[in-house]
Amino acid sequence: MMRRTTFALALASAALSPMAISAQTLRIALASEPTAVDPHYHDLTPNNALAQHIFDSLVRQDEQQKLHPSLAASWENDGKNRWTFKLREGVSFSNGKPFTAEDVVFTFCRTLKNETKVSDSFSDVTGNFASIETPDPKTLVITTKEPEPLLPNLLSGLGILSASIVEHGPISYDVAKNCGVTGAWPTVSGFNDGTLAIGTGPYKLKSYSRGSSIELERNPTYWGQAEPWATVRLLPVTNAGPRLAGLLAGDYDVIENPAARDLGRIRNDKRFDSVITPSTRVIYFQLDVARDQSLFVKSEDGKNPLKDVRVRKAMSLAIDRDAIVKRIMDGAAEPAYQYLPTGMFGTQAKPEKLAYDPAQAKKLLAEAGYDKGFQLTLSTTNDRYINDSQITQAVAQYLTQIGIKTEVDAMTRAIYFPRRAKKEFSVALGGWGSGTGEAASFLRQWPPTPNEPKTIGGSNYGGYKNEAFDKVIREAITTLDDARRDQLLQEAGKIVLADYAFIPLHFESGIWAFKSELDVKGRADQYMLAMSVKPKAK
Repeated sequence: MMRRTTFALALASAALSPMAISAQTLRIALASEPTAVDPHYHDLTPNNALAQHIFDSLVRQDEQQKLHPSLAASWENDGKNRWTFKLREGVSFSNGKPFTAEDVVFTFCRTLKNETKVSDSFSDVTGNFASIETPDPKTLVITTKEPEPLLPNLLSGLGILSASIVEHGPISYDVAKNCGVTGAWPTVSGFNDGTLAIGTGPYKLKSYSRGSSIELERNPTYWGQAEPWATVRLLPVTNAGPRLAGLLAGDYDVIENPAARDLGRIRNDKRFDSVITPSTRVIYFQLDVARDQSLFVKSEDGKNPLKDVRVRKAMSLAIDRDAIVKRIMDGAAEPAYQYLPTGMFGTQAKPEKLAYDPAQAKKLLAEAGYDKGFQLTLSTTNDRYINDSQITQAVAQYLTQIGIKTEVDAMTRAIYFPRRAKKEFSVALGGWGSGTGEAASFLRQWPPTPNEPKTIGGSNYGGYKNEAFDKVIREAITTLDDARRDQLLQEAGKIVLADYAFIPLHFESGIWAFKSELDVKGRADQYMLAMSVKPKAK
């Protein structure tokens, strides 16, 4: 008997009236700038948000991460490894080429042939594909190597390219034979200069000027409901103060992540409004637990103290999460005692609180032979997560108070992420929002021992290895029975938490401030989308 998860095609609602579709420009001040237009360059929230304006995926997620049809009108699973996607009719790319199954196959191949990507972005999904069949131009049949209960969720973040951007013969999912591509595979520069930025999304790329602005224009051939903005300007403003000042001065229409303490400045001002939306993004530290000598650790015995679970637990006990949420995050966050907010799929219903106990932390350090402490550097971004460098500075002070002499090395994300992928840090700040809406998202990406195709453990830069965890998570992510998968994910999460190789701090909230004549929907995935901004109904 087939296990069906079919979603009927949702008809597009009536187009906006000519008066609603104005020639207005929407100006958005971004807290963190996308590092590329290439939708497969780096699986990073600002990049993925930009990509969604230009490139559709087979499936889309709404503001609460519920799934909806996009380029796929429907899909179903046979209860095992086989997924069938029926593609939407009447869709064309911005260069006029019709959208077919061939474009999807080419896109999947490109994720595995992407020499300019950072880390294993998106190949962790397509690396599980055993075969892809295209019985007709509007049908796609994917057979996975291992059962993948969350395939539609995973594909919701994968932007579809047009095969017309490369020279090719008949396209087929034969990676060994280059999938039929006869010319060069696309590189990130071709997307950034606009030549290859061909999608089916609601907007087209007009210009991309790194460090200055990204300009989008409405796609007149878009298959869905027309957007109200003729032009969208995305402006990187990494400091919260200037973002708010620009909104108050009328330079911006919407800003990301104003400091929560500054919202009082607009609370009683009828010209402005704001929205705070809880997110699934956990902020955490990843520790180098594998190497005998770690790059940014100095101890009297010459060893790497981070290999000792007592040291790692002591570091967690040294951190006052409540104080960080109250004083640095201004209450716009929640302390994290697991890797996804309580109540979501695969989480513990009543997780044990991660205590703040400096005295116990010192005892554990002494037990581990580090009563005199050691030296440590925390590595962090200073322009990616809300208050990222301030959070890291606070944690450094907490660790110093228990005898671990801690310094902070803060850098722009453009430098940070490639270095982290090369395993150049000892303790690295991270932020991960669940792209699937369940605990498997973090647990399959960061703690597992990487497998051959890198479909799991692709971001295990700290070398964490726990065979009991690996066994449980591998079973969890291939289990189609929801109740059993939920149980396995809870078990896997408990194992990782007990090892303290990934120390969670808090869950961010997304904050947006905007002109009061606008209606802005906050998103749990923290994506800043022009599609979430509409003129307020009068």
